Amino acid sequence: MAVSVVMAVYNGGKYLPQQIDSILDQLKDDDELIISLDPSTDHSEQIIMDYCLKYSNVRLLTGPGNGLIRNFENGLKSAVNEYVFLADQDDFWLKEKISKVVSAFDQNTMVVMHDAIITDSGLNPTGTSIYQMRNVRTGIWNNILQNSYRGCCMAFRKELLEYVLPFPRKLPMHDQLIGITGELLGKVKLIDDQLILYRRHEDNSSNMKHAGIMTMLIWRLQIILAYKTIRERICFGK
Repeated sequence: MAVSVVMAVYNGGKYLPQQIDSILDQLKDDDELIISLDPSTDHSEQIIMDYCLKYSNVRLLTGPGNGLIRNFENGLKSAVNEYVFLADQDDFWLKEKISKVVSAFDQNTMVVMHDAIITDSGLNPTGTSIYQMRNVRTGIWNNILQNSYRGCCMAFRKELLEYVLPFPRKLPMHDQLIGITGELLGKVKLIDDQLILYRRHEDNSSNMKHAGIMTMLIWRLQIILAYKTIRERICFGK
């Protein structure tokens, strides 16, 4: 069972080699690492090109330059294997992440999410984890009200892409929509294994803090409308 790992990169050169190495250590010959690179001002492109020359299953795509969500969308459009993993540019995958996540899928499971060890910029654990920091739970409306889904901790069946792509025009986060779609089509399984080092630093694209009340209300409206769009795609076709 082959996997596609999709990574979105923007000015990620500082931590990129550690993350790519931790992923490649787990990939088999028929697996692939797809990296969508938004136009960057650092040496990210050269780093990725060096890996492409060395590894035939690493692919570099030119990102659209429209932010994180559209960069991930660009990479996901090229994924071909049965299981799709999302990867941030600055984390570190622990050994057996792929094998443990893939083994957690059963016939009705569409999405698997695992825990992560939160670290500082030097990958030193801070003493807590994603599951401990957030009230992680399944349920569509639970995750519309308060999103539990973290893309860097998720893998899903490729067939979900038939319904989530293209992403709705206004979307708070892509991982939230993927998780909810997984619940519409089957079930989401949460496993307790801590399988990545989740690096927090001053340049993170995602934020662990709550947004303001007005922003949260707008995001909830956007995810409800996106949810409605996905339901229509499932019920009536795209």
